Amino acid sequence: MNDFKGLDLPEKPVIVWFRNDLRVSDNMALTAAAQTGNPVIPLYVLEKDDETVPLGGAQEWWLHHSLASLSNSLERLGAPLVLRRGEAANILKEIVDETGAGSVLWNRRYVPAQIKRDAALKSDLRDSALTVESFDGQLLHEPTQLKTGSGGPYRVYTPFWRSFSESCHPRLPIGAPKELAGFKAKLVSDDLKSWSLLPTKPYWAGGIGEVWTPGEDGAQERLKHFLSDALDGYADGRDFPGEEHTSKLSPHLAFGEISPFQIWAATEGSRGEVPDRDFTTYRKEVVWREFSWHLLVNFPDLRSENYNSDFDAFPWREPGDELERWQKGTTGYPFIDAGMRQLWQTGWMHNRVRMAVGSFLVKHLLIDWRHGERWFRGTLVDADPGSNTASWQWIAGSGADAAPYFRIFNPILQGEKFDPDGSYVRQFVPELADLPDKYLHKPWEAPEKTLRKAGVTLGETYPKPMVEHKGARQRAMAAYEEMKRKTG
Repeated sequence: MNDFKGLDLPEKPVIVWFRNDLRVSDNMALTAAAQTGNPVIPLYVLEKDDETVPLGGAQEWWLHHSLASLSNSLERLGAPLVLRRGEAANILKEIVDETGAGSVLWNRRYVPAQIKRDAALKSDLRDSALTVESFDGQLLHEPTQLKTGSGGPYRVYTPFWRSFSESCHPRLPIGAPKELAGFKAKLVSDDLKSWSLLPTKPYWAGGIGEVWTPGEDGAQERLKHFLSDALDGYADGRDFPGEEHTSKLSPHLAFGEISPFQIWAATEGSRGEVPDRDFTTYRKEVVWREFSWHLLVNFPDLRSENYNSDFDAFPWREPGDELERWQKGTTGYPFIDAGMRQLWQTGWMHNRVRMAVGSFLVKHLLIDWRHGERWFRGTLVDADPGSNTASWQWIAGSGADAAPYFRIFNPILQGEKFDPDGSYVRQFVPELADLPDKYLHKPWEAPEKTLRKAGVTLGETYPKPMVEHKGARQRAMAAYEEMKRKTG
């Protein structure tokens, strides 16, 4: 498969259309183009009018730097990246007219609206006598590949994982082309800066830039660090946000700076070197991403509609000041606030904390999960249409294989259990840093003397809890019972 012997391309320039595959290694479309020996025209189109998956500000920042990295890599290989803005179909036809290209290659994407558009575009280009081919690269399996015994899509993760483990055998990744034959004439290309993807005033991305290195090299360094320093101990350590036991590869995966095939093969090299429990637990997280895309492709309305339609009758409350307090990390619960501030400052949030803040929004505050999904989509550097949506529906109780509704995360106990030394809260809620561990996750229980000594004045330097946990839990369960009465 990797030598593309069955691929018959005309001896004309080849357009490689980059989308969410911003890398040169293990890029099937790019390698297929390189092996023809024909001039290669790498192209990225900024589809500003594409409302199917609008990028948030954090991801626009990432995209700028990722494209700069990709451009440098392609320049070194001999074929500069062409940047154009507009409707992809029109841009592709323009490039064909300008270059006499005979073929267009791309790696597949899986948002349902994009699948439809790509299929229509492929048909249209072929009608214009162009050769069009698409390749894998974003997922380890095609989302329609795995079926239950009855022939339908999986709705529960555990049997999906079992089926995946038994029947899916991911290919080995391929290296980057050694060189590319560039198109002889210079093509018009937008200046990346003109796209205004970076924030200006105020420049809010400073914290993000300190934490992340977008681009393929940054992805490989992140993978190397994870395998050497964090995979061993992952099964338990991944739940503690104050520790470094997560891969943090999710934004690199979202932009395709690294492929899941590269990650799968790299972890295979660790088999036997780390405890099997750590190895398997991490791979299950990789396959959860596959499951999320499996759900999105098979249930195209997942991003906007409740998977479990019973939740259409759920008595959500209208979001007001409570939503804004949640967004700003001023709920009065330190573990929740630390997570929301980590998100704002770094464009990322630890997964354990994502579950806690998600539960707080939809159950403590009874605010529709779609408000949370939109906020995460706008602020996360790793906002992934599949995982983001499936995870929000999971925590809300409305999704496939959802958490039981009565699993309402206690924001105090979550902090005490998973941030026992308070390192995470102290980092992102520094106004509480001098509180003793005993009171750090529930400052309202601290004696006045202790609060004064720590420089904390509840309601002034740090907010009082916006809801009381026990009462909020009771209200959530009452709302759930109301929904069940309505739906029979």
